[in-house]
Amino acid sequence: MGLSSVLVPYTAYLRVYEPLAAFPEPERTHWYRYAASGTERTAQDELRQSLADLLPVPPVAVPVHESRDAFVAVVDGVTHVCPWRTRLRGWLALEELAEQYPVPVLDALLPPVVRLQAEADYEDWRSRNPDARPWIRSATWHVPVRWFALFADSEREYEPSGDGESKQPVLRYRTPMVQARRRTARGLRVLKDSLEEGPLIDGLVDVGRWLEEFHPRSMVELDYGGLVHAIPEDVLAEDRSAADVAEGLASLRDGNTDAAGEAYERLTERWRGVRELQYAS
Repeated sequence: MGLSSVLVPYTAYLRVYEPLAAFPEPERTHWYRYAASGTERTAQDELRQSLADLLPVPPVAVPVHESRDAFVAVVDGVTHVCPWRTRLRGWLALEELAEQYPVPVLDALLPPVVRLQAEADYEDWRSRNPDARPWIRSATWHVPVRWFALFADSEREYEPSGDGESKQPVLRYRTPMVQARRRTARGLRVLKDSLEEGPLIDGLVDVGRWLEEFHPRSMVELDYGGLVHAIPEDVLAEDRSAADVAEGLASLRDGNTDAAGEAYERLTERWRGVRELQYAS
């Protein structure tokens, strides 16, 4: 089976697209030429490259060179790019992997010598690039609840599956950075006034800090990505998770804990079924 026939992993993405003016030279010129060339890359393209790196023996845990590819979007006539930064994201993913699995499982996935070399390379690179951050965050088998707080239901874009180039459905949200930051701040105020400190608040604080790293005229996108393969299309078409989060926050703000609980229950029930699929044989 070739790489082109491998199914996209069940991963969702939170991306930031920055205007070309946000990048210093010579990177700005590179992205200008890249966008002008009409190159269109997809998440599947990035996936195929990542899979190709795992085929050698020993596998390549993190790309040797940083990607020069990006996703491109035109927003109100202004070109925006979202750099892949595959190498940086590979290092970050390796750190998360070490936190999620015991050592014997890690050794089976990636030999210790490969992991140690990747860690050493990252420490060296980080010392020379202390302010670097990824433009893309990812999550497997779910969309973190905190991500939905950045968007409004009216920004939801759904495209059903079809023939030709659009064989798989698409579900995504897009919003201006200013709106994403405003909603994050409002959501935090509500949660801190209504709940005790916990993962939900910590997660939203982390997302808010990440958003502050980018140009104020950026665009933020939540893409269901490969998750569309794990959710029946009729269920996907009815998915209004951002609306449920907005309703829950509004209810908490108004002191209506019953309504907030109902919205949260709808949300958790929807995503519980998806997450359980990762354990299915």
